[in-house]
Amino acid sequence: MRAEVQNIVDKIRKSVDLLAQRLNVETAPYRLEEFNARVEDPTLWDDPEAAQKLMRDRQGLVDAMATHDGIKTDLQDNIDLIELGEMEDDAEVVAEAEAALTKLAVTAAQKELEALLDGEADANDTFLEINSGAGGTESCDWASMLARMYVRWAEKKGYTVELQSESAGEEAGIKSAAYKISGHNAYGWLKSESGVHRLVRISPFDSAAKRHTSFTSVKVYPVVDDNIEIEVNPSDIRIDTYRSSGAGGQHVNTTDSAVRITHAPTGIVVTSSEKSQHQNRDIAMKALKSRLYQMELDKRSALVNEVHENAGDAGWGNQIRSYVLQPYQMVKDLRTQYETSDTKGVLDGDLDGLMGATLALAVSGKSRAEAQES
Repeated sequence: MRAEVQNIVDKIRKSVDLLAQRLNVETAPYRLEEFNARVEDPTLWDDPEAAQKLMRDRQGLVDAMATHDGIKTDLQDNIDLIELGEMEDDAEVVAEAEAALTKLAVTAAQKELEALLDGEADANDTFLEINSGAGGTESCDWASMLARMYVRWAEKKGYTVELQSESAGEEAGIKSAAYKISGHNAYGWLKSESGVHRLVRISPFDSAAKRHTSFTSVKVYPVVDDNIEIEVNPSDIRIDTYRSSGAGGQHVNTTDSAVRITHAPTGIVVTSSEKSQHQNRDIAMKALKSRLYQMELDKRSALVNEVHENAGDAGWGNQIRSYVLQPYQMVKDLRTQYETSDTKGVLDGDLDGLMGATLALAVSGKSRAEAQES
């Protein structure tokens, strides 16, 4: 077997080993038996929510087992084909098997990343907030570029994207925007994006064509489902309604339908202005609960605290990632040191490499300083 192909085989084996570890492959069949026994219980659907959770958990285990076993089997089958082709001097068989292994390596790497998404709320939908920071019009334009980047990424994942609220910039771009992104593992993937994002480029708004630096903050919170209870004291919140801006014409808003909720103990403010007042109130309450839940997650996890430690001010020294478009092309994550020169691809939503590196960092348990030294 050629050295290049052997390297691919080794990478796939490492992915299979990680999948086995995350699955706890030795006990998986017994856990599936327990799930099957509980599914056959005639009283299961007396509690529909508990039953639905059980079915989701069972299906997750089934899918994880099938993924691990399928990659392991495909790996061995193609290794056997290569050995057979080499014995019989059949170059076509060898080439086909090598091509299959190359594709399998991509699949295995993707499944390896997905296996890291086993946090308490990783499987949930997510809220994504984008707020322009230091840089004026430049920052507002950068915020709109980031919004487009995340929407493109979500669409490539097959996720559903709902705009919750948006505030336009005075000259260009947006001051802020909030989205709900729905799909399996949406929060698990996007949680690593919380922090300040820095852009360096030749400004399209500067007649002197000078290089400008802009900052925008991104904050990500899991959508709290019915299995996670968050209590909000009614006396701790203030609910304001105001007139939201419509699309114009027959769609223009003529009532005070937008809702803003302020949580006094934490200072958290959430808004929703895309639907009816009743719907906006419900959306805003869910967003508030998600913010409060995220605060609790931050308290539990030192790593998450580190990732969010500078999420307050969008400015110098607080960035988690730099996007340099001039004088060279480079996107670099400052936590993992992962970098790529494919700036166009990243801004078009190719973010899995950046996200995956941060997920791997979370599992490895390295500090930011250790990651920067490596």
